Amino acid sequence: MRLGERAALTHAGRKRRRNEDSFVADPPVFAVADGMGGAQAGEVASRLAVAVFREFHEADELDPEQRLQAIIQEANRRIFERARTDTQATGMGTTVTASLVGEERLSIGHVGDSRAYRIRGGALEQLTEDHSLVADLVRSGRLSPEEADTHPQRSVITRALGTDPEVDVDTFTVAVEMDDVFLLCSDGLTTMVEDDRILAVVRDAKSLDHAARSLVKEANRQGGEDNVTVILFRLEAGDALDDTLVAGNGHDASADLEDTLSGLEAPAMREAAPTETIVARPEQTRGWQEPEAADPHPKGKRPRARRLPRWLLWTLAFVAILVILAAAAFWGVSRAYFVGVEEDGHVAVYQGVPWDLSDGVHLYRAKYVSELRAEQLTRAEREQLFDHDLGSYEGARDRLAPLEEEGVP
Repeated sequence: MRLGERAALTHAGRKRRRNEDSFVADPPVFAVADGMGGAQAGEVASRLAVAVFREFHEADELDPEQRLQAIIQEANRRIFERARTDTQATGMGTTVTASLVGEERLSIGHVGDSRAYRIRGGALEQLTEDHSLVADLVRSGRLSPEEADTHPQRSVITRALGTDPEVDVDTFTVAVEMDDVFLLCSDGLTTMVEDDRILAVVRDAKSLDHAARSLVKEANRQGGEDNVTVILFRLEAGDALDDTLVAGNGHDASADLEDTLSGLEAPAMREAAPTETIVARPEQTRGWQEPEAADPHPKGKRPRARRLPRWLLWTLAFVAILVILAAAAFWGVSRAYFVGVEEDGHVAVYQGVPWDLSDGVHLYRAKYVSELRAEQLTRAEREQLFDHDLGSYEGARDRLAPLEEEGVP
C-alpha cells in the first residue's frame, strides 16, 4: 500500500475567538490536537503537542505503537512542565489522536475525545473510544447515545495531555486495504455533524480536499460551536508510501479561508450592552398620588362594562396554573443537588437539575468546586459518582469526602 490523496483543514468555528486546534500532516504521521485551558493556554498546549511529532526523533527506530507512545508521552511531559512553570498556562491540556501509516498496517495513538474513523466499503467505523464523562456513562449503560448528545457535560474529558506527569495512551494497530479512507478530527466536527452525514459528505465529494472543505462547512452550518479540524487520507495499491503523489494537497485553512468557507467565517464577537432596569426608591413615591383624569363621559353617560370573552378567561386560568407549577418546580429544584464536573475537569456539587434549556442556559449552578479532578478517579468511581441522582447538598458532599481524602494531595 502507499499513501494516495490527502487533505487537512482547520477552522475556529462560528462561536470561538481563537482556534485552539492544531494538526500535523507530515506523512507517514498525521495527528489532531484539541487544546483546552483558560486565556490562550489551550492553543499553547495543542501547538506544543504537534511540535513534538515534528521534532522528536528519539523513538524513530521503535515499532509503530511504541513510537507513538513515546511521542505522546514526550508531548505530555513538555505540556505538563510548561503548565507547572508558567502561571498563565496553569490547567492547560490537549487531546491528541495520531496515526502512523505503514505499508500494510496503520497504528493509532489516542488520548481524549478527538477521533479516528475508517471508511471502508461504504461504511464509517469509529476506531477510537472517547475518553470523556458521557462516553464512560454510555459504556456503563447509564446513558443512551441519544442522551449523551445533549448532556450538559458532554464536553468534559477524563483524560488529556498535560494534566499529570504521566498519561495513559491508547495504542493499537489495524490492517489496511486498498481504497481505505481514514479520518482524524476534533470534536468540533463530531458534536455538530452526525456520523451518517459525515459518511455521506465524504462519499459524495469529488476529492478528499473537497470533502474536508465540505465537512468544515457542514460543522459551521450546524452551529460551529467549537473549533473544527479535519484530516483525510486514502491508501491505494502500490510498492511503498509515496508523498509526491499529492504534493501540496494537504494544507491549513489560513491561506484560503474565505474561499474554503464561502462566507461561513466566525462572526465578530461583540459584547452586548447590559440592559438596565430603573426602579424608583420608596422615598421617591411616598405621598405621590395619581392625578385625576378628565371624565370622558360627562353627565353620567357611561358605557356598559363589557365582560371578558370566555376563551380569554380560560387562557388566563391556564397561564395562572402554569405559573403556579413553574414556581413549585423552581422551589423543588432549588433544593436539589447532584455531583458533576466543571469544564476544567474539577469535580463539583451543583444546585439544580442536570439539564440545559439551550446553549448557555442551564438549570443548575456550581455550589461547591473541589480540588479533586475527574481524571484522578477510576472509571468505576466516575460511574458511581456522576450518576446525576438528585439529593441534598450534605449528601453530595458526603459522597465526595472519601474520594477527596484519597485523591487530593
